[in-house]
Formats: sequence, C-alpha cells, structure tokens
Amino acid sequence: MRGTPRALPYLAVALAASSWGTWALVVRRAEAIAPMPSALESTVVMAVITIVAGATSLRDRVAARRTWQAWASVAWFGVADILNVLLFFAAYKLTIAVAVLTHYLTPIFVALVAPFVLRERMTARTGWAIAVSFLGLVVMIAPSAAAASGATVWKSAALGAGSAVFYASNVLVNKSIVGSFSTSQAMFWHGIVATAVGLSLVPPGSWARIDSHAIMFLALAALGPGALGGLAFVWGLRRMPAAHASTLTLLEPVVSLVLGAWALGESVGAPAILGGAMILTGGLLVMTQPREPVLTEGSKGSVIP
Repeated sequence: MRGTPRALPYLAVALAASSWGTWALVVRRAEAIAPMPSALESTVVMAVITIVAGATSLRDRVAARRTWQAWASVAWFGVADILNVLLFFAAYKLTIAVAVLTHYLTPIFVALVAPFVLRERMTARTGWAIAVSFLGLVVMIAPSAAAASGATVWKSAALGAGSAVFYASNVLVNKSIVGSFSTSQAMFWHGIVATAVGLSLVPPGSWARIDSHAIMFLALAALGPGALGGLAFVWGLRRMPAAHASTLTLLEPVVSLVLGAWALGESVGAPAILGGAMILTGGLLVMTQPREPVLTEGSKGSVIP
C-alpha cells in the first residue's frame, strides 16, 4: 500500500498495545465469575481471533504461491502465540507487576535478534528508545513487584519471561511471512493451529467444571484486545521495523496501570508516573524516527517508500 500515511501503522500498533492493557482486568473478571485453567482462557481467546480473522480474510487476502517454509512459519506462529498467551495469563494470576515486567523483555529480544534474522538495521535512536522505555517499565513496576512474596515473584517472573520469548518469536515470524499471507490470512491460519494446540493443553478434568458465563464473558471481551487488537498489530508490524513495533507495545503496561488505579483502586505513586512518562518518551522516539523501507504484504520483493 504505497499510499499508507507514515503515522498510520504506528498508530495501529499503539492502539493495539493500549487495548492489550485491559487484559489484566479481563482475566481477573473472568476468574471472579469462575476460575478456569490458563490453557482454557487462552484457547477461548484464540478461537475468537480465528473466527474474526476468518471473516475478514474473505476480503483481505493475498493470492500468492506459498512454500512449505511459509506454511511452517505460520504453524510455528500459532504454536508460539498460544504459549505466549497461556504463560502470560498464568503469570497474571500470580502478580500483575512481575508478569508485565518480565513479559516486556520482548523489545530487547527483538532488537537484539532482528538485525540478524530480518536484516533490519539497529539505529542508535532505536537503541535509546528501547533502553529508556524498558528502564521506565522497571521504575514504574519495581515498587509493586518488591511487595510480592519471593516464591510468587520467581514463578511469575519465569512465566512472564517465557511468554516474552514466544512473543518475540511472533514478531519476527510475522515479518518473515509478508507477501505470502495477508494480515487476516496469517491471523486465521495461525489461529487454527493455536486453538488446536490450546485445546490439547486443557487439563481433562477441567471440562466438567466449565462455567458458561465465564466463557461467554471472556469470548466477548476477546473481540477487542484479542481479535481487533491482534489484526491491528500485525497490520502495523508489517509496515515498520520490528524493533519499533515491539517498543510501542510498552504502552500496554501504562494502560494497565491507569485502569488498575481507576477500576481496582490501586494507588499510583511518583515512580509509576515517572516510569509511564519514560515509556511514552521511548514510544515517541521511534514514532518520530525517519522511516526505513520495509517489505509489505502482497508485494514480495517490493518496499514501501
């Protein structure tokens, strides 16, 4: 799409990340209705994404000849995404602060690997943006994390870091399949795999204890941050460097903090305000950086000027 305004992909990723900031409230609300395994929660979300993406793919499609490598990449995208969501939701149930902090190691992983995997040049400006944003995340969340018990912290940190590895993989794989699958096609086919894997991970004994109201609430809530947020993120990601997109996702914990204070009555102190400002500064640094050519879907071998 040569006519795409420069700021639009960045705005799409920023809005997607902001919508993801509601996940903590969604998971906590679903748990309040009726507890359920993280594998089931993540599978419900993936099923909703798959249905919505399947509908949008009727118009948003790329007529391309796909290699077995492209299909393998989409399949891995599905496996990695369900594990990303499952581990993140499990970490959320222990402590939101530690879960978010370790989950957002993702921009660092992407920035370190992208120059080798995607041949994307790491600029000094991007490096500073990542450093400022992640330091802001630490400043914002560290006081809350320090208040949690030791065992809980380590378990939540392990789950969050594991989700970050798979999240980083998602970012890199999405960039590699541009030209073979449209945004909707990639989300649909990866969702088929993710839903199947998620179903296989649900503990057998939990099916008898499923609460229909909790499932329905989670499915409806997933339409926003899950389906629409996912489509917006992948669309924007394909039109900007991977390190820029992953840095913008640091807007998610800012939204989590604000909603937590508003909806859950959590206190917001000076460290939280300072950290949030640093994250927004990092996002502004990447959004105002001169744009580099990137490969766009439907035009294998071409670039957006």
